[in-house]
Amino acid sequence: MRWEGISEFVCVAEYGSFTRAAKALGISTAQVSRQISALEKRLKIKLLYRTTRKVSLTEEGRVFYQHCRSVLDGLNAAEQAVSNLQSKPQGRIKLTAPVTYGEQQLLPLINDFMVQYRDIEVTAFLSNQKIDLIEGGYDLAIRIGKLCDSTMMAKKLSLRTNFVCATPAYLNQYGVPRTLDDLSQHNCLLGTRDYWHFVEDGTEKNLRVSGTIQCNSGYSLVDAALKGLGIVQLPDYYVQKHLASGALVSVLDDYREPKESIWAIYPHNRQLSPKIRLLVDYLAERLV
Repeated sequence: MRWEGISEFVCVAEYGSFTRAAKALGISTAQVSRQISALEKRLKIKLLYRTTRKVSLTEEGRVFYQHCRSVLDGLNAAEQAVSNLQSKPQGRIKLTAPVTYGEQQLLPLINDFMVQYRDIEVTAFLSNQKIDLIEGGYDLAIRIGKLCDSTMMAKKLSLRTNFVCATPAYLNQYGVPRTLDDLSQHNCLLGTRDYWHFVEDGTEKNLRVSGTIQCNSGYSLVDAALKGLGIVQLPDYYVQKHLASGALVSVLDDYREPKESIWAIYPHNRQLSPKIRLLVDYLAERLV
């Protein structure tokens, strides 16, 4: 009897909805509600705040959820450890990733992965928008930078570095910026935001910059920088080969922000899937 209502409660906590939890569990909304009400009565605590628009956890509910999630994960691990001893990875993986990083770094590795594991199918959606994994039915997302969603599991895959750079010809003509204030005298080629990230005196800061070009394509910004139109700040996978060849020169290195982490995130209830675990480990070994 102590197990009754646990799965329903965890599902509602993760989906934020009785209706969506019921659909995921394959039972009626009324049954989910009854089970959780009985669980609350048995525990003599309120686990959920219910309104007509949303469902949220109480403080006691958050504590109880964390423990219940661990217990269910352990049960899933035990079941899968037995059932997958002799099985090979198979089935579909639905994932999302940022556009350029996905194109340049991720998908070529996923293609290699599928050559090795022929029974795996992949649906990849590249977007720079933060997508709701549970609502979209995604197994996995690749995210860059600081993570906000604590309800997801995460594994660090790699790191990336942002460089500020320009052509030698541009720097010869307009001068090499030595301080952040010097950027006000330069044509800064902008992406979707009108500020760049730096660290000054140990403190991270966003510096507002301006220029004659603003574009949401990193490739276009690299092209503009290579043609001497200004200075650009972009991740290493855009500019690394141009820095190595000398076509671009890195500046303001003393103000460079710390490396950003690249993460694989996935819902709790999919963390132990052998195919997901295999793909995440595969990417972590190969991404640099």
